[in-house]
This record gives sequence, C-alpha cells and structure tokens, in this order.
Amino acid sequence: MTDTQDPIYQTDTLIAEDIDAYLDAHQHKTMLRFITCGSVDDGKSTLIGRLLYDSKMIFEDQLAALEADSKRVGTQGGEIDFALLVDGLAAEREQGITIDVAYRFFATEKRKFIVADTPGHEQYTRNMVTGASTADLAVILIDARKGVLVQTRRHSYLAHLIGIRNIVLAVNKMDLVGYDQSVFEAIVADYTAFAKSIGIEAFVAMPISGFKGDNITSASANTPWYAGPTLMEHLETVAVDATLDAQKPFRMPVQWVNRPNLDFRGFSGLIASGRIAPGDAIRVLPSGKTSTVKSIVTLDGDLDAAIAGQSVTLTLADEVDCSRGDVIAAADAPPQVADQFEATIVWMDEAEMLPGRPYWLKIGTQTVSATLQQPKYQVNVNTMEHLAAKTLDLNAIGVANLATDRPIAFEPYAQNRDLGGFILIDKMSNATVAAGMIHFSLRRADNIHWQAVDITRDVHAAQKWQQPRLVWLTGLSGSGKSTIANIVEKKLYARGKHSFLLDGDNVRHGLNKDLGFTDADRVENIRRVGEVAKLMTDAGLIVITAFISPFRSERDMVRQMLPAGEFIEVHIDTPLAEAEARDVKGLYKKARAGQLKNFTGIDSPYEPPLTPEIRIDTTKLTADQAADVIVEAIIGIWSHDL
Repeated sequence: MTDTQDPIYQTDTLIAEDIDAYLDAHQHKTMLRFITCGSVDDGKSTLIGRLLYDSKMIFEDQLAALEADSKRVGTQGGEIDFALLVDGLAAEREQGITIDVAYRFFATEKRKFIVADTPGHEQYTRNMVTGASTADLAVILIDARKGVLVQTRRHSYLAHLIGIRNIVLAVNKMDLVGYDQSVFEAIVADYTAFAKSIGIEAFVAMPISGFKGDNITSASANTPWYAGPTLMEHLETVAVDATLDAQKPFRMPVQWVNRPNLDFRGFSGLIASGRIAPGDAIRVLPSGKTSTVKSIVTLDGDLDAAIAGQSVTLTLADEVDCSRGDVIAAADAPPQVADQFEATIVWMDEAEMLPGRPYWLKIGTQTVSATLQQPKYQVNVNTMEHLAAKTLDLNAIGVANLATDRPIAFEPYAQNRDLGGFILIDKMSNATVAAGMIHFSLRRADNIHWQAVDITRDVHAAQKWQQPRLVWLTGLSGSGKSTIANIVEKKLYARGKHSFLLDGDNVRHGLNKDLGFTDADRVENIRRVGEVAKLMTDAGLIVITAFISPFRSERDMVRQMLPAGEFIEVHIDTPLAEAEARDVKGLYKKARAGQLKNFTGIDSPYEPPLTPEIRIDTTKLTADQAADVIVEAIIGIWSHDL
C-alpha cells in the first residue's frame, strides 16, 4: 500500500485541509466594532465578560484566575464576576467602575468583534468619545431598576453625534425586577421619546441579564414575552459600515508615495470608501489633476479590483503631482475642497480652548494648521440646550467655525468619517486637545479669492532700500519693552529706515479696544496684531512691536505668517522680582491685592522664548544699550540678505 493510500495519511490530510478551510473562513469573516456605554454600574463590563465567556474566548488558566478573583472580591455572592475580565486597572477594580477604555477581541463562527468598554462617569466623556470614534454599533445599557438616566441620554447623544447609526437598547438586570414585561416596556417608551428628540430614528431594544446570561447568546425562558433576537444574534447579523462604505464613491487618502526605484511610482493608502479597478478615471485633490488607474499593487500581487477597507498601492497612467495628504477620488464624483468650515468640537484637554490660537488639524492623512473661532454655542448634553460660550472646557461639546491655512479635501462627517472627522493637536506640547466633525464648508470659502497685485512686497521693499522685518519684543510687564522699542525706532529713523512701532497699550485703545485680558482675549490680541504687522511688512516696512505676548504658540503663529527670516524675536529678559520692583504703572500692586485679574506673572502664565534671535538682559544693559544691540543685530542680519 502506498503512503497516499495509508488511512493515517488520509486522515492527517483531511485534518490539514479542515484547518486550512477554517483559517481561510476565519480570515474572511467580517469585523464588527462596537461599544458598550451607559451610566455607572449599569453592567457594561459584566456584559462584555459574559460575551467573552460564552464565546469560549477565555483560557482555562484565565477562568481559574477569574473564579479565584471572584471569590476573593466577593461582589457576586461567590459566583463568577465577569466584570473582572475587563476592568484591568487597579483603580477600577477597587472602585468597581470603568475609568479607561478597555478593548477586547472575540469571535464566533459568523463574525469577528472588537468591543470597547467605555467609562460611565461624566468626567470621562472624552474617553467615551475615543471608544466610539471607530465603532459601527453602540450597546446602550440601562439598569432596569433605574430606567433612563442623565448619562444614558448623554451617551446616546454622543454615540449619535459620532455617527453610530446602529443602536441597541439593552435593558439590563432584568433578573432584579423579576423579568417584568411592563418595566421593560415603560423604559423603551421613555427612551423612544428621547431618541426621537435627538434624531435617533431606530434602535433595537432587548431585555437582558449580563450576570445571569438571559438573552445574551440564547433566548431566555424567563422572558417568553420577548420574541426579538438575542444580543449575539443581532451582533452577528447587523450590517457593518465597511459593507456600506463599498457602495459610496471612491476615496483613498494617500499615506505614502512608494518610489523604490526610477521605474516605479505608486501611491499607497487605505481605501476609505468605494471601489476601484484598473482603467478607472481618478482625480487628485486638492490639486484637481486627473488620470486613470494603471494597476492596483499589493504584496500578494496585482488586483483586478479593490474595495473599501483594503490597503493598496495605485499606479497611474500619467505623471501627476500627488503626495502624502492628498486624496485620490473618483473623477466624476470627487469630494469637496475648502479652507473654512463649521464643525462640532469635543474638547479633550485640561486647558480650555483658545479661539484664534493655531492648532495642527489632522484629517485623514492630511495635517494642516487651523484656527478656531469663538464657539457659536455649547451643547448641554443633559438637556440638549444650546448655551452661549466664549470657549470650551474639558469634555465640553460645541459648534464653531474653523479655518485652515490651505484648502483640504473633505466630506461632511455624516457622509464619510475618514474625510469628515479630525483631531486638533497642540503645536507646543503635541497633545491631542480635541476631536471634531465637519458639518459643511462655509460659503465665504468659495466666495473670497486672493486678488493678485502688480506692486509686490519685494517692489515695496526695494523702493525703500531695505528688507522688511518684524522685530517682536516680548517680556513681562515692566521689563522695558516699550521704552526700548521706542529707542530702536528712533535709531532706525536716524539711519534713514522706514519703520513703524506697534505698542501693546496703544493698540488696545483702538484696534483691540474690545478685548480683555483672559487667555482667549490675549490670543486674539496677538492674532490681530500679527495680521496688521504682516500687512505693514508687505508694504516694505520694518515693524517693531512691544507686547507681553505671553504664549509661545501665538508668537510662533505670527512667525509662521511671514517669510522665513523676517520675524525677529527679542526677549526682553527681566526677572519677575525686578519688573515688580519697578512697577511703573502700579499694576503688580493691584494684581497682588486681587484688584487686577489675569495679570501676567502673577495669576496668568508667561512662557519665555526658548530660542529667541536676540536676548536682552535688562539687569546688565541700559535701555539705550539694549536698543543698540537690537539695531546692530538687525543690520547684521540684513547683511546676510544683501
């Protein structure tokens, strides 16, 4: 008998084929990302633990450890405490609550899942938004004993805001109300009225018990009056966004230009929506250049077609300018391009939002500089009321206009999460400070165009025989900025230079008379001055400014407005004790007495320059000597330009 006829050989072959078939089927299962949310102690972690347990995703040693921990903690009367599978932080176990977002993976024969257990406390709203940002479905849990609570409404609103359209209302702990049908129906009726008020058109309601397992993976005999699906049946069959994304117009943000050699140039990225095939016409945005797809390249070989969710490299028939951050789209149905938008902002930083401050905006693979205007309103997520607001604090949600420093390709968030959702990053700390969802572009973005002029800034400067400069003096109140700036201008005038002095106090009598001294107003004060100074340098002038300008971000914002080398930062470095001892205007005395709020150096911070072009130590130099140093340094800088 040959080896291939050996029964053992045939059995091993069949086993290997079965394994290959199983692995292939598992690889091609659809993925559902979902979150569990609701009020504190509604049973979110217990439900996830039950799902992991019932789907056989717990190893024997994990189960043994879980049983031991459950007995030690003793919160479930000696029975398994499934929440311990998820609440991994020590602080969570001690308090019996969820603080951070916990992600867990599990799978059934029909689908793979990633579930995010999000915290219920109001102060962790930003964590909940983080978990919801990639979810296809939200399980809103309600304790059957408590009904619809404020946090139930909050999380439902946030889930709907983030764009989750598959909502499951899981009325949990039905075992504690005797599986009473009337209790369940009253809660569903209450939630239905609220859901309609915020735009949730449909949801699936089911009575469950995460602790006992009722209607989780199998129908419960305790609820014969309920004929709907179990939670697992619904999770396995609900349509996921990836399937819907494939039916939308083609969009692929370019993540990387693949150029291994001179013979190959491809554009790599994850397809956000739609379908693409060789020969399809495409448009590169924001430039608008067009071409056709030559080939779709992957590690496993070229493809005849690709759909949303696949990572591919596209080669094009023509040499077009395309780089990271651009979007390759269907030529006949491209996304919009604009630089001004209305958006919902979820503020996620301890420090408040400062209108006018530039932040990095990351949308898809595009990263641009952006500024926010004062919020149109803030949303009270407990009552849905629109409140007036000048800024946004931690966990606050509001609607505001924003502007980017250049046009970007986008789609409203409701149509495309990848091209409509963004994050804001602080330029100094690199911390993510907010998440946002674009509603639409502003009409002014289409109606306002840059007007070309024949007399350019270079022509203006040549007429004056000088290089435009913005000499920015920054320092504490009483450091001597205004005195030194005034002497600098006189010395430049004596040398025949054309200059103009913008002083902090003088500007507040006119241009900025409407601004106070809050952090937000200080940011707007410097933004306006920067714009005026830029216009003056466009006229060929040497502009000297004397402003406390306490924040590095705003000084850097003004630097970015000008061509490289034209912004000269001068730190008038005077110790706080010395500046306070001078106290020419009596401001420090008032601030110490509590009569003057938000005073820099006392109850408002000053961020000294890290690498200024010029540093003046006023404890060693007189004002006249300091002015000489600044003028001579500027002339030395000019000599490099000429």
